[in-house]
Amino acid sequence: MKYSIIVPVFNRPDEVDELLESLVNQEEKDFEVIIVEDGSQIPCEDVCRKYADQLTLRYFMKPNSGPGQSRNYGAERAEGEYLLILDSDVVLPNGYLKAVSDELDREPADAFGGPDRAHDSFTDTQKAISYSMTSFFTTGGIRGGKKKLDKFYPRSFNMGIRRDVYMELGGFSKMRFGEDIDFSIRIFKAGKRCRLFPEAWVWHKRRTDFRKFWRQVYNSGIARVNLYKKYPESLKLVHLLPMVFTLGVALLLVISLVGLVLANWWLAATPLLLLFAYYYLNVCYSWYYFHNFKANILSGIAAYVQLTGYGCGFIEAWWKRCVRKQDEFTAYEKNFYK
Repeated sequence: MKYSIIVPVFNRPDEVDELLESLVNQEEKDFEVIIVEDGSQIPCEDVCRKYADQLTLRYFMKPNSGPGQSRNYGAERAEGEYLLILDSDVVLPNGYLKAVSDELDREPADAFGGPDRAHDSFTDTQKAISYSMTSFFTTGGIRGGKKKLDKFYPRSFNMGIRRDVYMELGGFSKMRFGEDIDFSIRIFKAGKRCRLFPEAWVWHKRRTDFRKFWRQVYNSGIARVNLYKKYPESLKLVHLLPMVFTLGVALLLVISLVGLVLANWWLAATPLLLLFAYYYLNVCYSWYYFHNFKANILSGIAAYVQLTGYGCGFIEAWWKRCVRKQDEFTAYEKNFYK
């Protein structure tokens, strides 16, 4: 068997239904599906039964241990030459597996990953969040399939790896956030070949509101500092930009407030105009992604949520880990699974 598709799930039966339906429609059929239910209170077993006669599908229920350990659980039971790691909230275009095979035929790889896109059926908020996670103006270009000067680090929402390489490296760590980057770094350190497959993209639903999105990127900022402490060479200039942006926003707001106190309207208005200019830039640029006025307006908000959420998480983690010298587990015990 060529591919084993591994999907960790936590309380997402409706999403699994959509994902499995998209797998039924794949042009290439040489694959199995492994669904790992990670201690869900709302299981998807009935959904899996619905597709049992259409797919080579195995369903496992286990106690909650986090997505990384659930992927490892599935990998231990997989039979495919390649493991394809997907999040439960993705949907695949019909040619996804064929695109993966075409890339592997063109140039072999030990590990790989693809970008994500927003589907027409997504809510306006989901489209805006998808824009912010893939836009050049929010440092998210690599998720949108842009090739960077830096190495490509696959993310666990759409990641592939040879099964023997996965087992050799021991799979994902017990980190709750950033475990996919941690794994990708270990792949490179082991001297394995890792590539971006631009045409192997997925529709990725992401968060459904800005509060959840802020929490997600906040945790990503924390994870980046934890990864820096573990792999100092992994921290690049681009990872500092959200922190610099966040401090810049705070400084501009303080300057504007001082202008109001001093009744200096030029001093009060100029910082706000600069903040609005960045917002308007994202509103206009998002038109390149989708022609939807409400989603375009929300894209400007999403850009601010992403950068300031990540920046705040990064600043907090830097204070705890690098200034106060707390170890990773003490500083963020809840980010780990026992």
